Amino acid sequence: MLKCTTIFLTILIYSCSNHGKLNVITDLPKRLNENSGIVSFNNESAWLVEDGGNKNEIYKTNFKGEIVKKLSVKKAENIDWEDLAKDNLGNIYIGDIGNNENKRKNLVVYKIPNPEVEKGNKIKAEAISFYYPEQTKFPPKKKGLYYDAEALFYQNKNLYIITKNRANPFNGEALVYKIPAKKGKHAAQLIDTFKMCSDWNYCQITSADISPDGKKLVLLSYGRLYVITNFTEDNFSKGKMETIDLQTNSQLESICFIDNTKLLLSDEKKGPTGRNLYSYTLK
Repeated sequence: MLKCTTIFLTILIYSCSNHGKLNVITDLPKRLNENSGIVSFNNESAWLVEDGGNKNEIYKTNFKGEIVKKLSVKKAENIDWEDLAKDNLGNIYIGDIGNNENKRKNLVVYKIPNPEVEKGNKIKAEAISFYYPEQTKFPPKKKGLYYDAEALFYQNKNLYIITKNRANPFNGEALVYKIPAKKGKHAAQLIDTFKMCSDWNYCQITSADISPDGKKLVLLSYGRLYVITNFTEDNFSKGKMETIDLQTNSQLESICFIDNTKLLLSDEKKGPTGRNLYSYTLK
């Protein structure tokens, strides 16, 4: 009986900690249970934020799972921080773009200077406010719930926001909007639409990033990775999309490139799983 119980517990623990194709780097600190965005400047550490209801802080974590630096972001409020992006000068963009109920009229991306060189414990943000011109009701009817977003990336002086479809019935569409990466209030430009799969569980986009050479765009969902190549400028949907089953069902919320092939990913704590930092290398 004891032997059977041991075998059962071993199987149970394995099933609860199955990370599929992802390589586990470390457990993240408990302070980052609800981590929602990630960027990295090197192959030794990453910067993360948490989503709505948490502090307006950004955290540097090494690959041993230790918080080695924490900065309070001045002139910024964490209503629903959902992703991070980085430009080629090292500035970081914090996407306060979460909009679960499609009611918000105060969407904003906060720009902060390179946190790696900040010597104090605070850093000042400037606001890049925006709105979706296509949204006229707050909230829209259930079939028009297109204006939540958790994915943000930077390219060529612009920020790109990919929406998380909450429409009912779910149709798998993800809208791609563009705004200038500069202070002010902007009308987001709808430039593209991705037609994802029709399974709500796997087709809601939770994070995105573009490779340093600009040739690969990755979209993350719960358990799947979408890699887009062979696009020109920002005509992303005209490129080739590869779907990678990561063979895990954890609540993956964040992704970023370290180089042109290596990715960092993280997930939120959900029951016995999550709050891990992972790596994945594209072929």
